[in-house]
Amino acid sequence: MIGGVAIGRNEGERLVACLKSLLRDADHVVYVDSGSTDGSVETARSMGVEVVELDMNKPFTAARARNEGFARAREIGPGDRYVLFVDGDCEVVEEFVDAALERLEDDDRLAAVCGRRRERYPEASSYNRLTDMEWETPIGEAESCGGDALIRVEAFEDVNGYDASVIAGEEPEMCFRLREKGWTIRRSNREMTMHDAALTRFGQWWKRMVRAGHAAAEGMAMHGKSAERFNVHRTLRPVFWACVAPLFAVLLAPFTLGLSMVALVGLYGVQFARLWQRETERKGWRNARLFAGFTVLGQFALFAGVVKYWWGRWRGKRSAIIEYKGGACATEGCCVHACGPPVGFGGSRWVRAC
Repeated sequence: MIGGVAIGRNEGERLVACLKSLLRDADHVVYVDSGSTDGSVETARSMGVEVVELDMNKPFTAARARNEGFARAREIGPGDRYVLFVDGDCEVVEEFVDAALERLEDDDRLAAVCGRRRERYPEASSYNRLTDMEWETPIGEAESCGGDALIRVEAFEDVNGYDASVIAGEEPEMCFRLREKGWTIRRSNREMTMHDAALTRFGQWWKRMVRAGHAAAEGMAMHGKSAERFNVHRTLRPVFWACVAPLFAVLLAPFTLGLSMVALVGLYGVQFARLWQRETERKGWRNARLFAGFTVLGQFALFAGVVKYWWGRWRGKRSAIIEYKGGACATEGCCVHACGPPVGFGGSRWVRAC
């Protein structure tokens, strides 16, 4: 009745935990590998999991991996009504699937149910904490799900699945098409998966934000003219904060004796204070400060992603997938906690190389 699909590359022990949880909750499991060098393929097969090895001569995207995993899952279980999609660095929380299945059975126009994704090691680094806060999304009817969700086969096939050409943000894009066809998506308040972001360096966080900016711009280019103006606000906001406001300040500087630059700094300060105050009650003083600071700074990375998308489009070249987990841990598939105790100071921490 339920097929399971996991995608990943070089996830090491994270993949083992992921597949164990899928084997517990799904009737059969497919793992889609995108060129791992850490023995992930052999590990999955030793666990009795069906493996699809992507042809890496073709452009790789997570959307393509999920589509190929879905196709194989349908071959194995042609009678399946639902497919549980999970990223290879996530472990499904027990009892989530039963609750999600109950929701789907009660509403035949409900396309997908997702829940709360949590970071396994939020205190390992400031960037992990930021990622954990990122998963705190509104409960109830939602515009989209993430990479982890229980999806109705009929709905998935109704929109021909993910757009394999989209290099990031493929879930919101598919969910937009689902909603256009009258399907709904629901986010439960139950914990769904434990995620291991393994972000230990500023550069990783920056690339992740660039990827998000690219996803926003690509989504707007595809569906921005729709009635809901899909992704328009998400794209224009960093354009204002990281381009329009600084440009005006610089251009006005000669005529204002530099006061426009002072005003720009003040504008960023006001935005930081506003976000800090707004989030303090929900996140706590320490986390709200971190969130506010990196939200302001993140506009520049998001803008870089927007520029990257439009520069590639203007040149007639599609961007390659933007990877942000690089480094020893991601390459060898080890977890943050396996690389040694955190070292460093203040809110940010680093880990020893594996």
